Amino acid sequence: MKKISILLLAAVVVFSSFTAIETWKSDKAHSYLGFSVTHLGISDQSGTFKNFDVTIKSEKPDFSDAVIEMKADVASINTGIEMRDNHLKGEDFFDVAKYPALNFTSTGLKNVGKNKFKMTGNLTLHGVTKPVTLDLLYRGTATNPQSKAPTTGFQVTGTIKRTDFGIATGYPATMLGDEVTIKADGEFAK
Repeated sequence: MKKISILLLAAVVVFSSFTAIETWKSDKAHSYLGFSVTHLGISDQSGTFKNFDVTIKSEKPDFSDAVIEMKADVASINTGIEMRDNHLKGEDFFDVAKYPALNFTSTGLKNVGKNKFKMTGNLTLHGVTKPVTLDLLYRGTATNPQSKAPTTGFQVTGTIKRTDFGIATGYPATMLGDEVTIKADGEFAK
């Protein structure tokens, strides 16, 4: 009986070492969450969210099973123009008093090429949750020379429609494009 118990314990230890979920957190100094939208059909206006956190959990070293969660403080929007930022925070656009957070949780990854994935997930913005599909590029893992820690990088790109989330519905597409381009780059450490 003692031998069986030891064998079972050894099997549990070996099995658990193969299924350890690793958690990676965004490195704020080396991460970016940006967007752009067409204005008057003639120029793209862009901005960022300065305050956001991303967590990636994965068992596989190629991140093909990753679950990605992101939360951004909508009031941290920055377009470089204070008057525009204040307008975007107001009721016409994001209404940050009612809807202070932007949230995303991935629901699946589909491999579409070397280190390239279609990432599906639920995006909550302006009090509305919708499924979205974005492109995810795994850029590799390296050792950070300063921290000596493993660091991994990803890029996310895609488009969403602002009207799907009830944002700026009083503005026609000729004034403000409906499609919003998203681009995010990030470095992550364990």
